[in-house]
Amino acid sequence: MRLLILSRYDRQGASSRQRMLQFVPGLRQQGWQVTIQPLHGPHYLAALYGGGQRSPVDLAGDYARRFGALAGAGRFDLVWAEKELVPWLPWPLERLLTPRAPLVVDYDDAVFHRYDQHQRALVRTLLGGKIDSVMRRADLVVAGNDYLAERAASAGARRVAVLPTVIDEAQFPAPTLARAGRSDLPFTIGWIGTPRTVDYLGMIGGELATLAGEGPLKLVTIGASTELPGVPCESRPWSEAAEAAELAQCDVGIMPLPDGPWERGKCGYKLVQYMACGLPVVASPVGINRTIVEHGVTGLLAADGAAWLAALRRLRDDLASRLRLGGAGRARALADYSLATVQPRLVDLLVSVARRSESVFRSD
Repeated sequence: MRLLILSRYDRQGASSRQRMLQFVPGLRQQGWQVTIQPLHGPHYLAALYGGGQRSPVDLAGDYARRFGALAGAGRFDLVWAEKELVPWLPWPLERLLTPRAPLVVDYDDAVFHRYDQHQRALVRTLLGGKIDSVMRRADLVVAGNDYLAERAASAGARRVAVLPTVIDEAQFPAPTLARAGRSDLPFTIGWIGTPRTVDYLGMIGGELATLAGEGPLKLVTIGASTELPGVPCESRPWSEAAEAAELAQCDVGIMPLPDGPWERGKCGYKLVQYMACGLPVVASPVGINRTIVEHGVTGLLAADGAAWLAALRRLRDDLASRLRLGGAGRARALADYSLATVQPRLVDLLVSVARRSESVFRSD
């Protein structure tokens, strides 16, 4: 089976790495011939997350390579694309570039809201319905949660499957619990993400400051930095090799989110990371967070500031709760949100699309 992956980024981009690229070794072991053609290279993410200007020359090169990849896509048995083929290109033009090969598109964000809720009317007019059109054209839409799947179904997608964003369990060994019961260490709250999402921590800045005033506390952010008044903050660089080890130095993992359309499209991957590390989690009850976290069993849900303060105090003061919730969360992550669990389902879906399309082609 010859598969072309049209990812948005290389492995530096979390969405591409977790939704597509981490499955490649397993596919190749099964005999798949996989070609990966990311749209953007490391330069793009470095500029995006660093607050710099993205080079027009680099962007032109990125798009030229994507057009070339699309021109040669007909020699593949299956094309698997992340979100869309050419971002910001209106559908009538993208449709001309869409290969005849069977097409699978993957969504782990409500990317359609980038267009249909854009502040500029011209963008809404030209692109507001684009992702719906991509979904209708695809032979299969793979969605990271029910919110995204419902959008695909309402757009008229012919086939929709929900697959969560998962961790590679080999990268998340069993926790050593070396911090358990250590009264000489500050209560360490962990958060992992990007500079584009770190501002969500401001939602609970007051609660974190209150906790910091009650005793030793530290907020560790991995992959981005922040400053919250009254809160001791420490930022650490992200790397794929070190993320589990960095999280293991925390006592709890958090995911505050507002209840908005974009946030309902998120797939809760950071929660799965925390849980795989054996950390108890506290999360806003928004979107898929309510599915990943069973309140009081695999973590805690906090709908407002008072609930956040109570949840974090509980985990700070009750080591038994911390260990129980962390253990249950890890078991849940490995059972339902791991590569070993989801890869066979994904492979079956990809094979079924390729075979069904081959059958239709032969009958025609």
